[in-house]
Amino acid sequence: MTGRTLVVGAGLVGLAVARELQRVRPDREVVVLDKEGRVGAHQSSHNSGVVHAGVYYPPGSLKARLCRRGVGLLRDYTRDKGIPYDEVGKVVVAVDRADEERLAEVHRRSVANGVPRITRVGPEGLRDLEPHVRGRAALHSPTTAITDFPAVARALADDVTTGEGRVLLGHEVVAIRPLRSGVEVLVDHEGERTRIAADRLVICAGLHVDRLARMAGGDPDPRIVPFRGEYHLLAAERTDLVRGLVYPVPDPTLPFLGVHLTRRVDGSVDVGPNAVLATAREGYRLRDLDLHDLVETITWPGMRPVAARHWRTGAQEMLGSLSARHFAQAARRYVPELRDADLVPGGAGVRAQAVGHDGTLVDDFVIEQIGPVTAVRNAPSPAATSSLAIAEEIVRSLT
Repeated sequence: MTGRTLVVGAGLVGLAVARELQRVRPDREVVVLDKEGRVGAHQSSHNSGVVHAGVYYPPGSLKARLCRRGVGLLRDYTRDKGIPYDEVGKVVVAVDRADEERLAEVHRRSVANGVPRITRVGPEGLRDLEPHVRGRAALHSPTTAITDFPAVARALADDVTTGEGRVLLGHEVVAIRPLRSGVEVLVDHEGERTRIAADRLVICAGLHVDRLARMAGGDPDPRIVPFRGEYHLLAAERTDLVRGLVYPVPDPTLPFLGVHLTRRVDGSVDVGPNAVLATAREGYRLRDLDLHDLVETITWPGMRPVAARHWRTGAQEMLGSLSARHFAQAARRYVPELRDADLVPGGAGVRAQAVGHDGTLVDDFVIEQIGPVTAVRNAPSPAATSSLAIAEEIVRSLT
């Protein structure tokens, strides 16, 4: 044995890093630590289930490069593991002239990123693909897929343990300190605290990565700000309104994408999400409140310019927390036949959004190196799609 690597976070990225490290360096001991009692407890199991093709991302960005690499790796992995993977296709729908103008840029990015078989269609072509969807034009990405990401996380964890690594659940990292050679973490497990030394530490802690990075001596900037995304579902008898994935054209003046319709591998269809500031980093319900989390969020200097720029949008998004009718109205832009009564309550996720001291919403993946510590400081969508490629990127820097 030539050394030990600790990975904090048993989500898709953390588990993928552990698996890749075992593949490249089978001589190393690999230990994954997570405070929850199951793998993939947060963002990895509270996402849309979409395997993104790389349509939106700026060419040359880490998102663009690692998404395109990650799609192929994930497709092969799910096939090997018998996990559902269905290329249902996505349409990015322009409903007005402003959307049409922006659609040209989305098309340019798609082509530059190497998205396979991306095509632009008119109203009739859109109707052929999605009979109940209406728009002036659309981009069709036939290889955009859906999968079962919680099942992927469980399979990755099995790979790690089969490879003689350890996945220690219920183990919360409460302190990190440097050693002369390596790093030591203090871990709390059921009230008992243990020190674990390693020569390398990789932090893939999602909603809490900024706190752990600061423990390791990392930059306080950016700060993780949690945004809750809430969904409704199409009623079971109305899921035929959508064949695949129906997405809006992104508006660069807005911080998030907006309501879309997403088919899942079980046949259900999500409608959403909205995006509201969460009052807890793990706040999946409107009533969830963690005062420490909330104070950290509202006192971060970057939140003032964010609130000043987007308070009107935030007020509109809050309506989605209070009214199914608001969701239905947003979805009717794309599916005019959808009625208020077609929606039933769905789930929610919390997005770990990195916000800079100056109010910048960090868009690209960010990986920070702090001596023997590697911290994934920003990994929003398409991190699930890209997880195996992100792992390659990180492990390449460790070996």
